[in-house]
Amino acid sequence: MENYSHDLDTAFHALSDPTRRAVVSRLMRGPAPVKELAQPFGMGLPSFLKHLKILEESGLIISSKEGRVRTCEVRAERLTALERWFDEQRAIWESRYEKLDGLLMNLRGEKDEL
Repeated sequence: MENYSHDLDTAFHALSDPTRRAVVSRLMRGPAPVKELAQPFGMGLPSFLKHLKILEESGLIISSKEGRVRTCEVRAERLTALERWFDEQRAIWESRYEKLDGLLMNLRGEKDEL
């Protein structure tokens, strides 16, 4: 996965805010109406809807409207894509640390021989 992609950028931007992370965390348990999602936060509905808009634009959540009730749900496949990116980064750094350990062990071996 690329380090610089629009999808990654928008997803990380969306998750950079604690309110939006809390919403995604809540939605991991299942879909919820906007009114329920907004309840724990001390902000007006228009402000909260801006957070939902950012989450929707990033593709992390989707919403549907039935009558007067708008319900949101998480798009797990988008979170899986972020997880894959983290896994790739972890593998890169683990490889670098292993190489560094090998180098340090070689240097110690040379020092012991002197």
